[in-house]
Amino acid sequence: MLSSTLLNIAEKVQAGERLSFEEGVALFETDQVAWLGHLADSVRRRRHGRTTFYNVNRHLNPTNVCYWDCTFCSFYRKAGDPEGYTYTVDQAVAEIRPSYEAGITEIHIVGGLHPTLPFEYYLDLLRGLKTAFPKIHLKAFTMVELDHFKRITRLSEDEVIDRLVAAGLDSCPGGGAEIFAETVRKQICKHKCGTNRWLDFSKRVHLKGLRSNATMLYGHIESLADRVDHMIRLRNLQDETKGFQCFIPLAFYPKDTELAHLPGPTAIDSLKTIAVSRLMLDNFDHIKAYWVMLGRQTAQLALHFGANDLDGTVSGGGPLVATYSLDGAAQCKSTRDDIVQLVLDAGLEPVERDTLYQPIHPVQRETEVVCA
Repeated sequence: MLSSTLLNIAEKVQAGERLSFEEGVALFETDQVAWLGHLADSVRRRRHGRTTFYNVNRHLNPTNVCYWDCTFCSFYRKAGDPEGYTYTVDQAVAEIRPSYEAGITEIHIVGGLHPTLPFEYYLDLLRGLKTAFPKIHLKAFTMVELDHFKRITRLSEDEVIDRLVAAGLDSCPGGGAEIFAETVRKQICKHKCGTNRWLDFSKRVHLKGLRSNATMLYGHIESLADRVDHMIRLRNLQDETKGFQCFIPLAFYPKDTELAHLPGPTAIDSLKTIAVSRLMLDNFDHIKAYWVMLGRQTAQLALHFGANDLDGTVSGGGPLVATYSLDGAAQCKSTRDDIVQLVLDAGLEPVERDTLYQPIHPVQRETEVVCA
């Protein structure tokens, strides 16, 4: 039997009314998992029918050298570490070329906060990639990286964004948000830019006409209330700017991190998080089930818990693979055919998209899909 609170929530969802903080917490706390999935799926189908998006992209991580020390990250290396690396522009272009020839439509660029690389390096990187691959969409640099660029240049936020756009930036990814509760951030990423800074830079990016994504890292030391608070802060900014394209819950993977003693989220927890995201974020068009972190089977099931996007072909490694990948970096590749079959087996309709969610006509040849 459903409680009166859950029945009231269902009525509000069906009427298209916004849910409150307290109702979001109640959804997380319920053990009626099948009901929760059905409710989120009803919203997903109302918006997208059976359509399930994926894209063919390539991750590029120009450096893994970083001066911060986030406890959840196993990707970064300190300056001088023998495992640290930094690509030249020519090396980055050479790294991307095989994927370009195979048909990617997007390059996803994030990396460490290098202590000595100048801002011009990142501008040259964008220029070099755009010159070599003029039709490829460059989705690059999280709000944390933009904040880093501002600090090393002493330029204004708008000047940083303007120079990146002039060099070839097309949109921004959603990483670095982690969890917005400052008490938690002080424990897992104490040196990273704060919540208000992340949100303010997102707002400035949107006001410049760029789109971005938004993420939430869950399953570590945060509370359920922290997750709902995170969603509501994103929802409030989306009301203002309408600049977020997609929300991506990122399941924490503790292996090889300073938080390795934690178990990480269960599949049920991940499915509930996807579902609550779909129900709380009424002004977000897309919810992504990032298969690299969820695992293919849980991601497939998440398509019936509110998600309408799987990301796509993920190659290139980097923070999301090294830090979070459930399947492991060595298994973090899929072909277009693999992703299509995953969607078809879920009884849904696969649609290849570009970065801005415009449908792309199917390409017949098989292409590696890259971890996003």
